[in-house]
Amino acid sequence: MAIEIKVPNLPESVSSATVASWHFKAGDAVSREANLLDLETDKVMLEVPAIADGVLKEIRVQAGATVQAGDVLGLLEEGAAAAAKPAAAAAAAAPAATASDDGQSPAVRKLLAELNLSASAITGSGKGGRLTVEDVKAYAAQPKAAPAAKAEAPKAAAAAPAPRPLGAREEQRVPMTRIRARIAERLLEAKNSTAMLTTFNEVDLKAVSELRARYKDQFEKAHGVKLGFMSFFVRATVEALKKYPVLNASVDGNDIVYHGYYDLGIAVSSERGLVVPILRDADQLSLADIEKSIGDFGARAKANKLTMEDLSGGTFSITNGGVFGSMMSTPILNPPQSAILGMHGITERPVVVGGQIVIRPMMYLALSYDHRIIDGKEAVLGLRTIKECLEDPAKMLLSL
Repeated sequence: MAIEIKVPNLPESVSSATVASWHFKAGDAVSREANLLDLETDKVMLEVPAIADGVLKEIRVQAGATVQAGDVLGLLEEGAAAAAKPAAAAAAAAPAATASDDGQSPAVRKLLAELNLSASAITGSGKGGRLTVEDVKAYAAQPKAAPAAKAEAPKAAAAAPAPRPLGAREEQRVPMTRIRARIAERLLEAKNSTAMLTTFNEVDLKAVSELRARYKDQFEKAHGVKLGFMSFFVRATVEALKKYPVLNASVDGNDIVYHGYYDLGIAVSSERGLVVPILRDADQLSLADIEKSIGDFGARAKANKLTMEDLSGGTFSITNGGVFGSMMSTPILNPPQSAILGMHGITERPVVVGGQIVIRPMMYLALSYDHRIIDGKEAVLGLRTIKECLEDPAKMLLSL
């Protein structure tokens, strides 16, 4: 019996999806629950599993096509023919499919064709070993090995291709992914619909660093997770939001909505772009809970396993450009939120403490805010509260 493979119900606010890649070819045997294909939306990657053992009879919609909920993607012939392959074969089929160009995303296939490269020669860093555009570009940029030994250098030189004509410049045109297009849309929305300003400060992280160094081994042994800086920043941010509630508010028409809860968006870099999963009720979480949740967000972002629920809502955001070496930046608001904290790199530099020049681990902080509802006073004092909590973490952790 033939079973239609349909686009599942899409998350709220998502009207369509793009077929990213099929993991099987027509005629392949598949087992129940095996992931047949990936669908890319502007927020998350969705898997479409097989609902029965069988054979993939037909693929009706190829990679790169835009589809909507309920559209038929292909046909699955349910029956005993699938028993010819063990269930484990379904898992092995996904990497096998990526060995050819047909298993890659449309952007990757186009780039491979433009550069005249074979997917089999490149190691993929994406899900299931699939190639990303960055993988292909990095491979193309590598210096090519010499075609012969030094003794044959003259011969090799004679066969070398003619130099590129003077003034010739190469170009590559790669379509935006859905998530990149959505990020661009959101950034323009923030720029055009808010009165965004940024205030800066710096924080001495000596006390936090010493606390981490003193208890990191005990903490990891007790909780099974490393004690990082982010949990301290989350706790300090919550203290600032409690003290200045307008930083945790949002604009709805002519109303200001004050949120009585603290759902913090934590910006995470993924293969598909920047995503902001939500750390819900952050005021009720221990340092260990915060570290575990953030670690889970990062792992699932890399595996494209974040859900719409993970990314929905949020009353305030934190982004950490310091992991990439940023010294200072101006973070952009994440509407409808009205403020965002930017963390940066930690650098040992001389500062004056008690009239003496000392070396301390310093970080620049940035707080961007919507000036329509947040005055400079609240923004400056809110950022100062974060600074003070981090410079005296014992007082913060004891709720003093």
